[in-house]
Amino acid sequence: MNTQPFSEAEILAFRKDTKGTTALVHFNNAGASLPPDIVTDIITAYLQEEILNGSYETEEKYRPQLDNTHTLIARLINANSDEIALTENASAAWDIAFYGMNLRAGDEVITSEMEYASNVLGLLYAQEKHGVKITVIANDDEGNFPLTALEAAITANTRLIAITHIPSTAGNVLPAIEIGRIARQHNITYLLDASQSAGQMPLDVQAIGCDLLAVTGRKFLRGPRGTGFLYVKKALQPQLKLELMDGFTITSITTHNYTVRNDARRFEWHEKNHAIVLGFNKAIEYVLNAGTDRIWQRVQYLSGLLRQQLQAIPGVVVHDTGTPLCGIVTFTVTGFEPVEIKNRLSAKRINVNVGPAKSTVFYMHRKALTSVVRASVHYYNTEEEISLLSSAINTIIQSGTLAANQ
Repeated sequence: MNTQPFSEAEILAFRKDTKGTTALVHFNNAGASLPPDIVTDIITAYLQEEILNGSYETEEKYRPQLDNTHTLIARLINANSDEIALTENASAAWDIAFYGMNLRAGDEVITSEMEYASNVLGLLYAQEKHGVKITVIANDDEGNFPLTALEAAITANTRLIAITHIPSTAGNVLPAIEIGRIARQHNITYLLDASQSAGQMPLDVQAIGCDLLAVTGRKFLRGPRGTGFLYVKKALQPQLKLELMDGFTITSITTHNYTVRNDARRFEWHEKNHAIVLGFNKAIEYVLNAGTDRIWQRVQYLSGLLRQQLQAIPGVVVHDTGTPLCGIVTFTVTGFEPVEIKNRLSAKRINVNVGPAKSTVFYMHRKALTSVVRASVHYYNTEEEISLLSSAINTIIQSGTLAANQ
């Protein structure tokens, strides 16, 4: 693997485009990345135009660019633009997809132990209220998702395979393409949560074979908060139940009937924050220009370097297992609660986050972890920043050892 897919000049340009990199070291990209300046600049410019010209009038002016957002997203994941619906976040996208399945008693859903909390809530609700059976596949001893266990769990009643591509509080990547191949062989609908993978690694829904894909904008796509999208395979759109509708959902209405539009935008709402949609547009464009293949190489290189440095520090335990590993690095420090590590690093202007047990409840429960420190790198981070983080953690440990010996 080419560990240096970007030149030094390109990395400097990415950082020059990102004002936040001058103020702090940001390793919370799995929570929300620092956006390129062009994203925030266009949002504020759009809002200023609304103030001066009116909201509807500004929307009309920017309608071509706003509509092009669907096209850019389609390019990002190798889909058609009529298979994309804009949403407020990944949870909204996932809920539209999951509840649209209209699962009933006796139906079975297969998921993994890495499933995100919001999705687990939907699964538990379907189990409690509708009698849906939920089967959870645990990782194997090496930390990989066992495809043989998935095959063995499938029955005649299996209606959905719902998988989180990259978990919130672990660094492994589930084999989305191989899972999709199994789903297609058994004619089972496949829902993939790609919130942590979109923008971090290449995504191709044709290769993956998923029917539904839920994504948020604020993480590795570097978009504004309050953005996301849902991919719905064209053939599945008429089958997915519409839980909610408004005037945007339809193409016509009379006093006794209505006609639903024939694309994925039937799952959108009419009312949106158009400023952040335009910002999301620019974020997607920025990712496409950088290149997801190159981003993925850079992220794997930086996260590998960080794991190597952390593992060399006595008292640090890195918890990521499996192949391949991604840009999310999870660890604990003996004698320190993760929140204390986070707060001490924050005082040094280094951002990390704490991954609580509820975020990946099945996995964390099985591993007996109450929380972990989560440091997530992105392509605009540098080797020097990796060293700063490792050095800061070593200093924290040393200060704790010194205090204990006094």
